[in-house]
Amino acid sequence: MAQLGKQLKDYRLTTAKIIYHMPDYRNILQEFIWQDYDIAPKFPVLTNFLHFWTREIDGKLHSVYVAKKSLITPGDYRFAEFEGTLQ
Repeated sequence: MAQLGKQLKDYRLTTAKIIYHMPDYRNILQEFIWQDYDIAPKFPVLTNFLHFWTREIDGKLHSVYVAKKSLITPGDYRFAEFEGTLQ
């Protein structure tokens, strides 16, 4: 239920692909996928995570790619293909 409350407060499911340098082998890049609810376009939750990464994790960040998806959207309207009467 907590996720629904966040979605109603304009949080969106956010996925970040984080590319970073391996700590022991600086020429090798590794990929990490992060996913959480966040608010676009400032992404405060992701920003806090990236600050934590630079402070606590040895792998230097190379690049971050972000995608977001609204899970609660207006309903889609469709026309019925069949109309009938039951008696």
